[in-house]
Amino acid sequence: MTPRRRLRSLRARLLVFTGVTLVAVCAVMALTTVFVQRSFLLGNLDDRVDKAAQRLLGGAAGLHPDQESSLAFLMESGHPAGLLAARLDDDGDILTAAVVGQAAAPTALTTTQRATLSGVEPDGSLRTVTLPGLGAYRITALDSDGVRVLAGLPMDDVQRMISGMVVVEVVVAVAGLAAAGCVCAVVIRRQLRPLGRVAATAVEVSRAPLDRGEATTLTRVPAGDTDPGNEAGQVGAALNRMIDHVESFLSERRRTEERMRRFLSDASHELRTPLASIAGYAELMNRGTDPIEPRLAWRRVSAESARMTGLVEDLLLLARLDEGRPLQSTEVDLAALVTEAVRAARAAGPDHDWQLELRLDNIPLVIGDEARLHQAVAHLLTNARVHTPTGTRVVTVVETRDDTCAVRIRDDGPGIPPGLLPTVFERFTRADTSRARARGLEGGSGLGLAIVAAISAAHGGGVEVRSEPGRTEFRIELPLAGDAVAAPDHVNSPRTVST
Repeated sequence: MTPRRRLRSLRARLLVFTGVTLVAVCAVMALTTVFVQRSFLLGNLDDRVDKAAQRLLGGAAGLHPDQESSLAFLMESGHPAGLLAARLDDDGDILTAAVVGQAAAPTALTTTQRATLSGVEPDGSLRTVTLPGLGAYRITALDSDGVRVLAGLPMDDVQRMISGMVVVEVVVAVAGLAAAGCVCAVVIRRQLRPLGRVAATAVEVSRAPLDRGEATTLTRVPAGDTDPGNEAGQVGAALNRMIDHVESFLSERRRTEERMRRFLSDASHELRTPLASIAGYAELMNRGTDPIEPRLAWRRVSAESARMTGLVEDLLLLARLDEGRPLQSTEVDLAALVTEAVRAARAAGPDHDWQLELRLDNIPLVIGDEARLHQAVAHLLTNARVHTPTGTRVVTVVETRDDTCAVRIRDDGPGIPPGLLPTVFERFTRADTSRARARGLEGGSGLGLAIVAAISAAHGGGVEVRSEPGRTEFRIELPLAGDAVAAPDHVNSPRTVST
């Protein structure tokens, strides 16, 4: 079932539920009104019946004892029309009975009608009887010093009033239900309209080719339908957040796929170059006609093979770091490690001015893989040596502050072009086109800075770079070991070591 059909089904169910509720409420109110009004009218009629019986009893008591079956007092004025009057004997049998007419003499009851009244106890209780030809009557019987009378009044007025009230209640209820139904339908449609727009947005998003990653910008729920003050707005806001997450995921996936394609392209190119060189030298050696000495050819093959081996090892290292494989964990003194790395860099590039500064508040102990940390520092020093001209000053600073240790490598070379700074730590990124390079050095694979970033992240730290013409500084920051102690006094003061 589509969201639109579900919404229509929900709207129909809400209307049915509202209608049933209104009908039930109206029915309860109507029945309550009828019962209350009926009780009031019956109570009023019972009072009139009791007063009429008291008057009949007084009239009968004023007659001569020999007139125990006489209803002469009915001839007096003031009796209501339709009054039923009867005299009873000691056994409760009807001696005589009559009904007061409208502007006419009382009419005697028939035998059948009198039989219906027989057996009524003169205890003053009120009851309802139905007399053939006369209808329902509310009657009571009284006894005073042997004088027994029965009085009753018709219930036609009460029944007509109750019937009329029921008709009025039904008409009013039907009209009210019709009006309330229309109002509820309008209100429900208006309240569910934002939810309909949310459902339409969800349908449109579901039709986007998300599985193929072709969707660029997904439709959002309008801002007016994301009000957190109502349920539909909360659903709309939640849907927008979900769409944001989906778009972020798709964008990240596209960036990842693009990086992967570029990575594969660059990797294949880097591997193809030494392989082509090795294949070429091998072919020339097999022919035996090339003037190149076999020893020189073998040296070139070995050099290209070593270059390819280094590239593959770098790729494997990055793959292991990406997978989060655990590194060796030992206490490493960064001051000693950086000192050794600077000495090695001086040996590899004696035409540069290498300096080391130690600015230590604590002994720079970190927990990590000593070989990988040395590799990261060595990559940064090699980067400074390869991409700066002869005579460049390279200053390496080791400093501690609070619970972190930083290694800063600064050179006064030409700097990194601003366009390369955002991607300088990405794989196969090279700055050869804009940074001076030492003559006679082979080009790198473009993985060195990516390896530095991966190693730093694997040790819970990070690396950053700031560059401008005449000053480029790489900074590795790592957390100190928990048991780091204060450095001795002769180490605390900053000092510069020229290597």
